[in-house]
Amino acid sequence: MYRDALEFLDEEREAWRPFEALADLPADALERPIEAVNGWSGRDLMGHLAAWLEVALATARELAVADDSATRARADAEWAAGGDAMNENLRRTWAALPLDEVRRRFAVVPGELRGYLTVVPESRWLKHAAHLRSFEEDTIEHYAEHRADLEAVLAAAR
Repeated sequence: MYRDALEFLDEEREAWRPFEALADLPADALERPIEAVNGWSGRDLMGHLAAWLEVALATARELAVADDSATRARADAEWAAGGDAMNENLRRTWAALPLDEVRRRFAVVPGELRGYLTVVPESRWLKHAAHLRSFEEDTIEHYAEHRADLEAVLAAAR
């Protein structure tokens, strides 16, 4: 359990920092499928992480003004119905975006999420077990799950 929002936000920020290296890769390195990442490219990884951060951001926006989040309820229901299908839909959606848009959202969304979490009452997320769990899953734990993927993408770009 976190003592306060700043403790969570600091941990999240540090966990995200290594992924920022993706933004510095040239387009050809981002577009190249990597076998060690189940055929995903660096661009796919960027989109996947940013898409889930956008879910967390939409959740935070809703929690800033209400006790619950319709976005979180929809995402949880869709995940329960088939997480792999959901991730594949997200991958296809992000693959259709221009690379500049993927880069922009990848750069902006993490900070927007952190900003929103500073205005959401702690009782609605930090001290609300289910909401805190969703933010942990969409950020810190998700980054840890994809750390080896990040390393594979960066190694392939060298």
